[in-house]
Amino acid sequence: MPETWDLKELVNAGWSETDLAWETAAESTADAAVQNDYLRAKEEAGQALQLARANFEPIDPRLGTSLANYGVCLSLAGDDQAKASLFAKALEAWKGSGPWIARMDAPRVARSSMFHLRMEARHRDTYRGLWQQRWREMAAETVKRLEALNAPDATVAAPAGDTLTVWRRERPAMLNDTRKLMAAALLLLAPPVSDL
Repeated sequence: MPETWDLKELVNAGWSETDLAWETAAESTADAAVQNDYLRAKEEAGQALQLARANFEPIDPRLGTSLANYGVCLSLAGDDQAKASLFAKALEAWKGSGPWIARMDAPRVARSSMFHLRMEARHRDTYRGLWQQRWREMAAETVKRLEALNAPDATVAAPAGDTLTVWRRERPAMLNDTRKLMAAALLLLAPPVSDL
């Protein structure tokens, strides 16, 4: 079921309409690719790439995912000409995403008790450090997936159906920086390293 957010909610969360439009296009790309509708997947991936190129920094992992997904969709649609260049640029964006990740804001998610809320507030730096570690690990795993996709002997395969299932199950309910990074990592149309 598609999520709907009004402009006030986006602004209050520090998101833009572009952030949400990119996420929607990336999810539609994965949905089309999983359904083997490669022409629609290519169109959706092209839209996500246009948004990313026009609005995101070169070190934004969403740009890296957009580049890779467009390359995957071109290849699945029968055009292998540009995929190597797109995969290399995607890998470059993800490898350079450290400063972007360093600026991410740790979400405030303690839910269980006032005690946990107070602990989170008192130890904000430790809490943020733990989130930073988790985000760097997520980025490192994604880089490995892109390196495998970018290998000279790699073949592009249709994404598994669990791509969308995992994204829809794992995405944060709130609009925050973690959700941007998770969308970039989980909506990447490259198999997990364990599947390679």
